[in-house]
Amino acid sequence: MEGTHIKKIVKKSLQILLPLVLGAAIMIWMYRGFNFGHVWEVLDGGMDYSWMLLSLVFGVFSHIFRGWRWKLTLAPLGEYPKTSDCVYAVFVSYAANLIVPRVGEISRCGILAKYDGTSFPKSLGTVVTERLIDTLCVALITGVTLLLQAGVFATFFKETGTDTRALTDVLTSAHFYIIIICVSAVCVLAFFLIRNVAVFAKVRGILHNVWVGILSLKDVKQMPLFIFYTVAIWICYFLQFYVSFFCFGFSADLSIMAALVMFVVGSIAVVVPTPNGAGPWHFAVITMMMLYGVGKEDAGIFALLVHGIQTFLLILLGIYGLAALPFTNKTKKL
Repeated sequence: MEGTHIKKIVKKSLQILLPLVLGAAIMIWMYRGFNFGHVWEVLDGGMDYSWMLLSLVFGVFSHIFRGWRWKLTLAPLGEYPKTSDCVYAVFVSYAANLIVPRVGEISRCGILAKYDGTSFPKSLGTVVTERLIDTLCVALITGVTLLLQAGVFATFFKETGTDTRALTDVLTSAHFYIIIICVSAVCVLAFFLIRNVAVFAKVRGILHNVWVGILSLKDVKQMPLFIFYTVAIWICYFLQFYVSFFCFGFSADLSIMAALVMFVVGSIAVVVPTPNGAGPWHFAVITMMMLYGVGKEDAGIFALLVHGIQTFLLILLGIYGLAALPFTNKTKKL
């Protein structure tokens, strides 16, 4: 028994530490020799905070729309949680992902189960469906962007050592090995997620209910509204990123297409299991920004500040969600 307990502790510790180590390693490599004094200079009068505030507003609304959309997918299952609970659960889930990547998907289902009596396995199924839809959205946006900016992506692959026509350069490119490590991390994450869900389903006998939750999308009665929320989520994601360009003089003149390219690459990078994509996201955005003529140090400042401020927003929203849930459900408990 004691050995099993120790094994569980080690496993949980690794789930927290490995993503942190991976993200930190990439960050250290990307910011080696970086003058962090310039970051403070930018913070102290070198950026337009009004644009950053507007950017964060779009960030908040992306989570609100996600919460509203989630409620739509639960209705066909006979589950009707409070709208505010759905939104707050989404807030908490993104903050939880900063501690252990992808644990937020489990935590938000647990929140609805606790406060609204929502079936955990069914809500988990809707979250799986949601992630599949997100994947399709990223694929669609990526496809369109590739068609519009094929030359830039070709240069990106060449600069990062992933051009298949230059195997010699690939094997000597540090960028290439970062990508390999990131892809490997995603595969490991997928393996453990599938295994954990499979074990959980076997022990609790919930596999059927999870599948029912996954299929809930076909029974959504307000499909136009579902599609509107989906589009709104991704527009808000993009605007949150694009508007942040206007915070800095060195990025304010970049085109909306440049923003779209960086947004796509960054969206793919955050799949890597690190806290809020820290490390892989910086690597992707800095590399792409440099291709558009921004200096390495300026690109590094942009990635560091934008990601840091957005991460801080997730923490604040998570704390707010945790604090608000007991108050909005006080009557129900009485």
